[in-house]
Amino acid sequence: MAEGLRERKKRQTRQYISDVATGLFIERGFEAVTVAEIAEAANVSVNTVYNYFPAKEDLFLDRSAGMVDRLARWVRGRDAGESAARAVLRELRGEVEAVSPRVGLTEGMGRFLRVVHEAPALRSRLWSLQQEMQDALVAALREETGAADDDPLPHLIAGQICWLHQAVSAAVERAMLAGREPAEVSREVLVLLDDIEDLLSEKVLDYAVRATG
Repeated sequence: MAEGLRERKKRQTRQYISDVATGLFIERGFEAVTVAEIAEAANVSVNTVYNYFPAKEDLFLDRSAGMVDRLARWVRGRDAGESAARAVLRELRGEVEAVSPRVGLTEGMGRFLRVVHEAPALRSRLWSLQQEMQDALVAALREETGAADDDPLPHLIAGQICWLHQAVSAAVERAMLAGREPAEVSREVLVLLDDIEDLLSEKVLDYAVRATG
């Protein structure tokens, strides 16, 4: 369905406020900037900011919130004959190889990450998002396999898949904080993904294989 004029204006306003806030956070630090200052810089009221973003952290991590279901989505979209873990590995390799901003491989990411590392509130919110990502993955694995509620395997497999995702994210973050070039980091992380796959057991790699035919 086509986006209406009102919906487009709301989306554009939300994006503008987020962009203004991100610029201020990167320039001065997360904790040094108030919501009132963001509202003034964006030429909107404080209430308008809170209508779009319930918490200050949401202004900076606006795009991260949309990542919560990515692992679950990859698992649900896996190919015939492909397992849950192998689908996630394939998708991650594709994003890393493409030097995608979705995995943090973009110019300027180091500045963004420094703001996060200097703000306990942002680190706490990211931890919460990671927990939500794992919960969504557990639910997807349970649905895809028909596992019983008391079956521990969906939790155990989800933990391993989230570990591999976080290991890649951490490697990218370290490199981008050090000011490395995204294309160079991409090549190194592709090697890391091979090492990660070697560390995973066959039980993890063969869990939730989608039926063929």
